[in-house]
Parts: sequence; structure tokens; C-alpha cells
Amino acid sequence: MALIRLGFGRQHLCLLRRRSFLLSKLIAVVFAALLFCEFLIYYLVIFRCDWPEVKTPAHNSGQETLKAMFLADTHLLGEIRGHWLDKLRREWQMERAFQTALWLLQPEVVFILGDIFDEGKWSSPQAWADDVERFQKIFRHPRHVLLKVVAGNHDIGFHYQMSTYKIKRFEKVFNPERLFSWKGINFVMVNSVALEGDGCNLCSEAEAEIIDISHKLNCSREQEHHSSRCIDEQPLPASAPVLLQHFPLYRRSDANCSGDDAAPLEERDIPFKERYDALSREASQKLLWWLRPRLVLSGHTHSACEVLHGAGTMEISVPSFSWRNRNNPSFIMGMLTPTEYALAKCYLPYENTVLATYCVAIGFLVVLMLAHFKLLASPLLFGWNLLRKLKTT
Repeated sequence: MALIRLGFGRQHLCLLRRRSFLLSKLIAVVFAALLFCEFLIYYLVIFRCDWPEVKTPAHNSGQETLKAMFLADTHLLGEIRGHWLDKLRREWQMERAFQTALWLLQPEVVFILGDIFDEGKWSSPQAWADDVERFQKIFRHPRHVLLKVVAGNHDIGFHYQMSTYKIKRFEKVFNPERLFSWKGINFVMVNSVALEGDGCNLCSEAEAEIIDISHKLNCSREQEHHSSRCIDEQPLPASAPVLLQHFPLYRRSDANCSGDDAAPLEERDIPFKERYDALSREASQKLLWWLRPRLVLSGHTHSACEVLHGAGTMEISVPSFSWRNRNNPSFIMGMLTPTEYALAKCYLPYENTVLATYCVAIGFLVVLMLAHFKLLASPLLFGWNLLRKLKTT
């Protein structure tokens, strides 16, 4: 009787060990999959991104180089649209990507080109406060890194939804500075939603601001330094500005756009609606004429595009930073001096890669379970049995 009990005890102990060993293997696989897909993959992918090389004058001009990151269309979900799990997932992805990029790339300034929020155009005061708090957590940054933001249609509404209250609410959180200069480089940040051109109060104010900035930039140019109109103006760097806005300048469509992160082929020939998909032709001509920018960066379309305007002004449409809008989000890395610039694109992990990794991990878990319960023969045992059958025949 004692021997029987001892035998049962050993068998029970062996079973417990096998189960604990299985549990350890399952936990290890799950932990490895989570560690790779939710942390390591961001470092592995963004580590491959390099700052572009910018041309510098051969003589010692004393020009400094500025490292800038350009993001667009983060679309943080609010309380109305989107499932809570979708919101949690997308915000975690953006937080990990942004924090990893800050740590690896060490930019000096980050620009977000509108549509920071998805529901800012209709969110209540409490919902707005909640969204802002989440934004500040996701896009937290060291004090020495500047974060600059322009308004998009989802932040303050399209022209017919826009109001003074929504604009002031946005500007209370994000510095409304329209003209920003650093290291001899001028950045002009435009509220492109207000460039409707119908003479409304908000539109007139926006145009008046741009005209004032145009006057300051003109005064900074060498040929106008001695003009009587510029005596009272605070001098700006004599550098053609970089124009930052949400809506792209006027173009007929994305037909001439190309690349992995351009619009899908079936959408590229769809004509753009002025004042909805892009600025009107008139507003675009005014911006180019008044500001004379050397480079334009915009968002809104969620897809990449390069467009040459007028006398050779390059516009870069920055793709969405959110996996909710793209399978392959990205951002722009820019090296700028007062006279030159160089841009490079940094892709974030493909969501398909993450999903495929999780599927492989799940498949491996299933194999471990089947092997544990002897529902799946090991390859060695299967090969041995096959050899025995061949010998007997």
C-alpha cells in the first residue's frame, strides 16, 4: 500500500513538473512576443534612420545646422468615435514610436502639422481637457526639445465649423506663434483652415497676420534693410522661410505622387476639392507670393507626395503618424541651415509585421500545447517510426 502511494506521489510530482515546465515555456513565448512587438521593434526599425547630410558653405560662414522632425495627422481619438481598445492600441504605438525617435535621433525641434486630435472640432470642454492630457503624455519631451504645432481641420473644424472659441482653446494649449526663428532659420506656421478667402472675420485676421509676417520677412532681406518702412521692425534672419501648414497647397490630385507611402493607386487620380482636400488656387498663390518660401511642408492627405510649385518651391506632404490611417506610418527628418536643407524619411514598423509576429507566436504556442498533450508527435519520433516501418517492409 505504501509503495502504491509512493508511486502515485511520484507520478503526481512528475505531472506537476511537466505542467509547470509547459507554463514556463508558454509565459516565455508570450513575454518574448510582447517584448519584441511592443518595445524592441521600434528601436530596431528607427535605429536604421539617419539624418541627411546638408550642404554647407565652403567658407566659414558661421551657419549652424538645425535638426527638425516633422509629423502630421496623429488623430488622437476622442470619446465619441473609435473603440476604446483601438484608442489604447493606436496611442501606445504612437507613444512608443515618438519616445524611441526622440531617444535615438535627438532632434532639436519637432513640428506636428495639424489634426493632432480626431474630435477637437466638436469635443466638449471636459473631453478636450482629457484629449490634451493624453497628448501631453504621449508626446512628452525634454525641455531642450521644442514642440511646435499648427492647427488642422479636426482640431478646430473646417471653415464652416471653425469659431473663435475653438481657435482660442487650441492656442491656449499650443503656442500660437506664427513666425518662429532659430539658428538663423525662419519658420512660418499658418492656420490654413482659415484661408477660405470669403472675407469672414477669422479669415481676414489670418490673412492680416500673413501680410504682417510677409512685411517682416521682406525687411529681413538684404535689399530692403535700409527701407524707411523697416526702421521699427525687429530684424529677422535674412533667410527664406520654411512654410508649415495643415492643408497642402493647391494641386489637382495625387496623380504625380509616388512611393511606398503615397496614396493607393486607385485613389491617386481622384480630383482634389479646393478648400477641402487642398487650399484653393488663389490662397496658394497668395502664400507663395507673400512669403516666398524655400520649402513647404503640409499634412492632411495622410499620404506622401512631393510637388514642385511656381519657381521651384518644393512642397512635401507628410504622411500620417498614426497606424489607424496607414499600415506604414512615417515622419520626415530635416537638417536645415539658413540657406540649405536636406530631408530624409523615417518609416515606423509596418503593422503587418507586428501582426505576423503575433500570429507566429500564437502558432508556436499551439504547437507547444499539442506536443505537451501528445497530440502532436515530435519530428524525431515521427522520423524514427517512419524508418522502422521502412525496414519492416
